[in-house]
Amino acid sequence: MTFILPLADISDQNRHAVGGKGYALALLKRQGFNVPEALCITGRVYRKYLEQTGLKARIAFELNRKDFAQMRWEEIWDTALRIRNLFHNTPLPEALAAKLAPGIEKIFGNRPVAVRSSAPEEDSAAASFAGLHESFVNVTGTPAILERIKLVWASLWSDAALLYRHDTGLDPAKSVMAVVVQAFITGRQSGVCFSRSPAAAGEAVIEAVPGLNQGLVDGIVEPDRWHLRRTDGAPRAYRQAQHDRQISPAATGVQTVSLPATENAAPVLSAPQVDAVFQLALSVEALLATPVDIEWTVADGRLYLLQARPVTAQTDDPADTKRKWYLSLHRSFDNLKQLRHRIESEWLPAMDAEAEAMARIDPTALSDDALAAEVARRSAINTKWVGIYWDHFIPFAHGVRLFGQVYNDALKPEDPFEFITLLAPEKMESTARNRMLIRMAKMVQANPRLRQALQDDDEDRIGKEFKQALNRFSRRFGDLTCPVSGQGICRFDNRMIFNIVLELAAAGEPALPDEPMDTAGMEQHYLNAFSTSDRDHAAALLDLARASYRLRDDDNIYLGRIERQYFAAVQEQERRLAPPQDKTRSTPASNQKDSPKSRAGLMMQARQLVGQPAGPGLASGRARTIRKHEDLAQFKAGEVLVCDAVDPNMTFVVPLATAIVERRGGMLIHGAIIAREYGLACVTGVPNATNLIATGDLVTVDGYLGVVTITHASRT
Repeated sequence: MTFILPLADISDQNRHAVGGKGYALALLKRQGFNVPEALCITGRVYRKYLEQTGLKARIAFELNRKDFAQMRWEEIWDTALRIRNLFHNTPLPEALAAKLAPGIEKIFGNRPVAVRSSAPEEDSAAASFAGLHESFVNVTGTPAILERIKLVWASLWSDAALLYRHDTGLDPAKSVMAVVVQAFITGRQSGVCFSRSPAAAGEAVIEAVPGLNQGLVDGIVEPDRWHLRRTDGAPRAYRQAQHDRQISPAATGVQTVSLPATENAAPVLSAPQVDAVFQLALSVEALLATPVDIEWTVADGRLYLLQARPVTAQTDDPADTKRKWYLSLHRSFDNLKQLRHRIESEWLPAMDAEAEAMARIDPTALSDDALAAEVARRSAINTKWVGIYWDHFIPFAHGVRLFGQVYNDALKPEDPFEFITLLAPEKMESTARNRMLIRMAKMVQANPRLRQALQDDDEDRIGKEFKQALNRFSRRFGDLTCPVSGQGICRFDNRMIFNIVLELAAAGEPALPDEPMDTAGMEQHYLNAFSTSDRDHAAALLDLARASYRLRDDDNIYLGRIERQYFAAVQEQERRLAPPQDKTRSTPASNQKDSPKSRAGLMMQARQLVGQPAGPGLASGRARTIRKHEDLAQFKAGEVLVCDAVDPNMTFVVPLATAIVERRGGMLIHGAIIAREYGLACVTGVPNATNLIATGDLVTVDGYLGVVTITHASRT
């Protein structure tokens, strides 16, 4: 069985075994193109690795926790991270490593190499997988190469690759990964060229950066860009970038290096070099008989062809739009730093200021015309901030994802989410809100008259001190009737606060967030995994991830303040337009009942539901299933919170809960974040959770394994 094939030994007969990238490089090398020396680790090695280690079954288990079509982006990423960690912690069997090592050492010895993906379906005219599988450059020594080969295999299961396969109808279970090991070329200039632009059929496009191509591929270095006429290469447009940095080789891997201001004076490529790259792309296109996207580099005055793939056809498939949005969530470290600065220094203060300014205008005091204008103004403000939230706040969550991958790559922990422990913030807006509720609950515990006034829903008898506390709370956090992010116009009254405060008071000593762990030793262990030269970057990434983790929850609270003021004006306008009606306020039902059909079988036997482990712990209690925001008013101490997803404006019931179960999943959704703050067992991503679990069911929540067991179903 052939495990290793040098480029010279690759033919049409083993095309599938070496994948699209490996076969194309072999063909180009035979035709005299200046392709660096390389070999291919065939897909058979990948299959053997899965079979001999048992990873095939373990990957299948992770993929089948939930129907992929029902997964949100957080769940897809969690699944990919767990699978990546399986590769980290599953050594290459010695017998298999012994078959690979001699061939690698014979060709490369101690020379640095690039390790690249080459899946059979990759780089075809129908599916390019461009940028979805990992590559590693400047890797030296056989042990390090073998370790990177495993990570290239793992990237077959990355979140972006899984989404791409799902959208293009490819079965992940049948996917195979070959690997190209290629001599590493230290380029002075690098880039890509489309022999036919995806955006304009009559043009070719060249992008070039100083240094290595990783600066362009990872979005760290802005490229110079040339648009050329395909017929003769005549320039149509040129855009020069700021050349203030480049990616260069480090002791291992690569590093970002600052460039002097003088580097900005000239284009990355001279006119003859632009023509040489263009002619290279046309020659590759002629050989492969299709427009191509090539990656190239210039070293010591020579132009090298690093890889080539067909330019895939553009479609109007809605899946493409969804996938492009998803891929836009993957941000570089530098981009995330810029996002953080704008979020913390510009957008959050501006959101607070606009919410405060709106709060100073009482909609009830406005004339009808002025109120209509105010509703329109607040609607525009709300729309603006919702757009900023989706375009910038959501992508900032990638700071946690980026840190998690770096942490796991460096330390290879058994628990793929061990890194979360280092991110727990000292304070969050949602826990600050809960502390204010608990302080009001303690006022109720000390004052029976206040308790009775709240039970009677009589605001005239609550007293000055409690009213001041209530006003401070409402001004900062609203009245708890509003779900966040445009899920409906709110009712606006204080009954929800009264009910929750009464329940917190009745619970005795309300739960507080767990004291932050002393993570100094863990943090030092993380930093020690890096060389002295890389340690500052590792520390900066940790600091960024902590901000990303905190803001993943806080940003919704800030957005909620904007929305509440908009809803207040809308409600006043609706009140004036509505006909007179009975103003008697009804109390939400204290229990929810499911139809016998939807509950069939659950009363007869226990049932296990599988989701994503998101908060370590094991807890049991009666379920409280939340189907609408008002249901939260009936939440009782010791119940298990079951819902579609914990909206940030639902977390006020968490001090009463004993565990959390959500239909939506992911380690970065709000329910998981707040559960870890309070040390609660949490399982997310449970399909049909709110249909299969009814209020009153006795359930056991295993946050270690991601399993929810219905041990006793309530009767309808």
